[in-house]
Amino acid sequence: MREQLEKIKLEALEEIKEATNSQRIDEIRVKYLGKKGSLTTILRGMGSLSPEERPIIGKFANEVREFIEEEIKKALLNIKNKERELKIKGEYIDITMPGKKVEIGGIHPLNKVLDEIKDIFFGMGFSIAEGPEVELDYYNFEALNVPKNHPARDEQDTFYISENLVLRTQTSPIQVRTMEKTKPPIRIIAPGRVYRSDAVDATHSPIFYQIEGLVVDKGITMANLKGTLETFAKRFFGEKTRTKFRPHHFPFTEPSAEMDVSCFVCGGEGCRVCKGSGWIEILGCGMVHPDVLRKGGIDPDEYSGFAFGMGLDRIVMIKYGIDDIRLLYENDIRFLKQF
Repeated sequence: MREQLEKIKLEALEEIKEATNSQRIDEIRVKYLGKKGSLTTILRGMGSLSPEERPIIGKFANEVREFIEEEIKKALLNIKNKERELKIKGEYIDITMPGKKVEIGGIHPLNKVLDEIKDIFFGMGFSIAEGPEVELDYYNFEALNVPKNHPARDEQDTFYISENLVLRTQTSPIQVRTMEKTKPPIRIIAPGRVYRSDAVDATHSPIFYQIEGLVVDKGITMANLKGTLETFAKRFFGEKTRTKFRPHHFPFTEPSAEMDVSCFVCGGEGCRVCKGSGWIEILGCGMVHPDVLRKGGIDPDEYSGFAFGMGLDRIVMIKYGIDDIRLLYENDIRFLKQF
């Protein structure tokens, strides 16, 4: 039996040395030390030994078991160290290699121009007002002096969610909401996304952006309107920019006008951008209608005001010479990289 134990010891040692992974080590442990292992089988036969041999063989068997357990422990530790070294080598980073280029995005031309316009009006004491894009029919139309039978209410022009809810067609409702909540003096701009039921083409989109402004205080006149918008035009298009106001009609202002600026490309001489006229239309404006002031909770006998509105998309297209509004919404990297 001693010879068998010695043989098991040598065979186990040989197999442990040849093992290359922890799974194989576990198989060896089961083979020799498990419940049905070689060493366990021999120990069960110790009952046939004489009383004198039994303690000697028992002691030697325990020594063999301890030896195999110790060798297995050493082998496992060695294998784990090797596996760690291989993992470290596989994760090695050569810090001398050139890094991967990180693509950095830019500011979208719509946001770029919007920020520029905001800065100009901030400098004149304006603040930003915001409102919901899903708007009540009252604020989108009635409070702006647009009666029930007005053509602007036609479903061909407006997205109706229900009889009393629409996707706002302009940011003008923000002006009424501001008047309801704020006592004059009021000086705000209201930029935001608006919706019209237009077919998509080079100059039309069902989604676009507007910037509207409102000033309400005692003694506000058309001169204040002209001075504010001329200041904006000169700061945005250049100090040599000239302005021209043409009479127009808007239901929410009276008197009303459209403002043109001298072409910043040709200086008013006439070119492709201004279609040979020397002028470019950029916005609509006027003195706030007394009925609109009343609906905003402001007494028109005590206060007056002016309002204006411009299409941000149009301003961007004019500024950068873009001839198709769809380019602003297609997110084509080749196009956006130019800005």
